[in-house]
Amino acid sequence: MSQIGAPLAGSYDLRLVALSFLIGIVASYVALDLAARVTAARGRVRCVWLMSGAISMGLGIWSMHFVGMLAFGLPLPVRYDLPTVLLSLLAAILASAVALYVASRKRFGRDDALVGSLVMGSGVASMHYLGMAAMRLSAACDYNALLLGLSIVIAVVASLAALTFAFNFHEEPRQTWAKGTSAAVMGVAIASMHYTGMAAATFRASGIEPDSRHSVTVSVLGTTGIILVTLLILGVAMLSSIVDRRFEAQAFQLALARANMGLVHVDRAASLGELAASIAHEINQPLGAVVNSASATLRWLASQPPNLQEARDAATQTVQEANRASEVIARTRALLKKETPRMERLDLNEVIRDALAPAGNDIAKVRVAVKSELSASAPTVSGDRVQLEQVMFNLIINGIEAMDGVRDRQRELRIESKTDSGLVYVSVEDTGVGLGQEDLERLFHPFYTTKRNGIGMGLSIGRSIIEAHGGRLWAEPRSPHGAVFRFSLPKADGAK
Repeated sequence: MSQIGAPLAGSYDLRLVALSFLIGIVASYVALDLAARVTAARGRVRCVWLMSGAISMGLGIWSMHFVGMLAFGLPLPVRYDLPTVLLSLLAAILASAVALYVASRKRFGRDDALVGSLVMGSGVASMHYLGMAAMRLSAACDYNALLLGLSIVIAVVASLAALTFAFNFHEEPRQTWAKGTSAAVMGVAIASMHYTGMAAATFRASGIEPDSRHSVTVSVLGTTGIILVTLLILGVAMLSSIVDRRFEAQAFQLALARANMGLVHVDRAASLGELAASIAHEINQPLGAVVNSASATLRWLASQPPNLQEARDAATQTVQEANRASEVIARTRALLKKETPRMERLDLNEVIRDALAPAGNDIAKVRVAVKSELSASAPTVSGDRVQLEQVMFNLIINGIEAMDGVRDRQRELRIESKTDSGLVYVSVEDTGVGLGQEDLERLFHPFYTTKRNGIGMGLSIGRSIIEAHGGRLWAEPRSPHGAVFRFSLPKADGAK
């Protein structure tokens, strides 16, 4: 029998000590995961997650504490007052509820961290010392004030760490090792508070029998049951969190799939719009030439006497341009059917001359001087005549329109062809308004235009055609005024 008033020597079951640390780490990991679920949930579901999370986390912290107490052995039988034990469990649950609520908020400032850690730390300390007060044995318990204060400080600091870690992990998934490391730090910190509080207590034999009306003895079987039930509840909470995250991910994927379907529909509509704009742009040029040639035919026939030869030439031009419009439509249909272009050996100088012919009225209207420097030795290229004529005609019209309105200098359109290193180069140079740096960067984007009435498809289509022929189309500013458009095409196989 222990001597009255003599300090009682206690000892620890290291297996239970290790288990208490393990439970603390597992409870901390579950707390980090549940904080994310509370944050992701809304309305009543958020309240359910908050309540279930607080119960699971609180039970885990309390179980770590109680197993740590059971690990401490004294030379006297120890019983535990059940109402006080349950009160300590309630304190752990309330502290966990505060932690999850604070950590799952959108904002976590200095004041939130301070108030939250003080409330949670006080709850954890209350849980511990209520658990100590639940002990029923023939001994009195004294506390070392310094160690007691230190345990409370550790509880507050551990709570601050727990809240910070939980907030950092509550919005997006992080790496498992990082979450595991944070949980280990939290678990060790909370366990350290418990064992510091235990070290603050000194038990002295009193010889007075304690009040055991509501007390229970916790056997080895009971200890095992507490550990298993705790781990089971923490496991269920973790599994529920994983399942909920999976459902949330599947719901997100479903919403994303629906959004993608909507985007596909929008993209299809945009593609149809681009196609319609492209067809309108390509058809407009030959149709305009048809109108001009037909008007010229009427003028020659109405003259006195009628100039039949000129009328015949204009009518012939009308037929050619109408056929050209038909070929544009045929090429568009071939493009939709993914048919290959009609590739043939072409003399680019002939393509340039054929493209200049329908632009005659525009050249005369704007009073542009055309100067051609076409290399007689330029090799043939392999390409689709109609497509390349469309590119060339578009560049010529762009140059003419850029000079419309210029009054302070000569309006000159210079067209040049030359060959270098197996490539045939063509340039169209004007003395118009010129191009800015922003224009150079965006000029070939669909629907970007510097013209008042343009739709911004010609250069985009032209670049696509040239690139499909294995070449390159680009623009440069011309000094001191105007712009230069150049394209290159590889010479045909076997061409000299």
